[in-house]
Amino acid sequence: MTAVPSHLDSSSKAAAFRALDDQYSAHNYHPLPVVIAEASGAWMTDVDGRRHLDFLAGYSALNFGHGHPALVAAATEQLGRVTLTSRAFHHDQLGPFCQELAELTGTDRVLPMNSGAEAVESAIKIARKWAYQVKGVPENQAEIIVAGSNFHGRTTTIVSFSTDPDARNEFGPFTPGFRITEYGDAAAVEAAINERTAAVLVEPIQGEAGVVVPPADYLPRLRRLCDEHGALLIADEIQSGLARTGELLASAHDGIRADLYTLGKALGGGILPVSAVVGRDDVIGVLQPGQHGSTFGGNPLACAVGRAVIRLLSTGEFQERSRELGAHMHARLGELVGRGALEVRGRGLWAGVEIAPGGPTGRQASEALLERGVLCKETQDTTLRLAPPLVISREDLDTGLDAITEVLAR
Repeated sequence: MTAVPSHLDSSSKAAAFRALDDQYSAHNYHPLPVVIAEASGAWMTDVDGRRHLDFLAGYSALNFGHGHPALVAAATEQLGRVTLTSRAFHHDQLGPFCQELAELTGTDRVLPMNSGAEAVESAIKIARKWAYQVKGVPENQAEIIVAGSNFHGRTTTIVSFSTDPDARNEFGPFTPGFRITEYGDAAAVEAAINERTAAVLVEPIQGEAGVVVPPADYLPRLRRLCDEHGALLIADEIQSGLARTGELLASAHDGIRADLYTLGKALGGGILPVSAVVGRDDVIGVLQPGQHGSTFGGNPLACAVGRAVIRLLSTGEFQERSRELGAHMHARLGELVGRGALEVRGRGLWAGVEIAPGGPTGRQASEALLERGVLCKETQDTTLRLAPPLVISREDLDTGLDAITEVLAR
């Protein structure tokens, strides 16, 4: 039975739903004042019946839009068969999912998990175990080099190497074993790397920091440093991967291969959480039974949906859409530089629009776009983060860009 009376008009229902959220949900988010009831493709409909253009795509979890028919069909078919076995038993979706994801990404082995944070935590554990077993780092002395302004999740270990005060304050004591360097500064990594370095963990493009693209030589130099010092390179592609930037993996723009990749968000097609660590067999292979696991990781439903996602990505259609529509989006956003925008960053259908001083805050701009039927969200107070679903039409993309121009241009 719904807690919101059915006789209320739509506006009253929206207020009632928001009040319930405020009263009973933990206040760990600050959502825009809209209550979504339905969605399809690049559009969402609120409880008032008003349609909104989605320019956030669940922070890239909805790369294929809302309710993609191939993904819904895969989920529906699997729901009628079996959804969970735990990893105590084999099931008929896990092996094919791991094979197909390894082949898609050009890697050897797959560790399936659920959330993106779980994938990063898993990669950290793998890197440490590899450092002790293979590299010969003394027990409990392994270090992982990370980048400042990173976002890899919000678990206790991950926030231990965050530089965001909101993520860190009053959550200590923190996990040791991490060295923080400035993002984009390969020389700082060179100064930090040593015989105890297990891995360098980096986002090919930093999302939460404002869709920040590093200098062209950054990732190639990190690859060389890891090779020279016998350390692993871990690329967090949870937001940037799976066609968001116009390539399957964003690190391909820089011509490098990582030893481990963390994947998530779009891997679940916007239907359920699916994540994975993929990479070299001799690295992931250090894990033995009982040393790591997850009740839901690699469950039949997740694998069935993940396999449908892999089929969509294997055609290259979505990578091409991201490249073509992304070029159009960046060209139009570039016209705002000096006219309300300080800078536009990003690749493919992913952009961070840095609002010029004297303009609205990121929150104010997001609220103004909501009034115009476009949904996106600010990051770092002064940046609009844009990530439309890759299924968006050029006409709808222009509708959203028109609204952004109206809000920011001056």
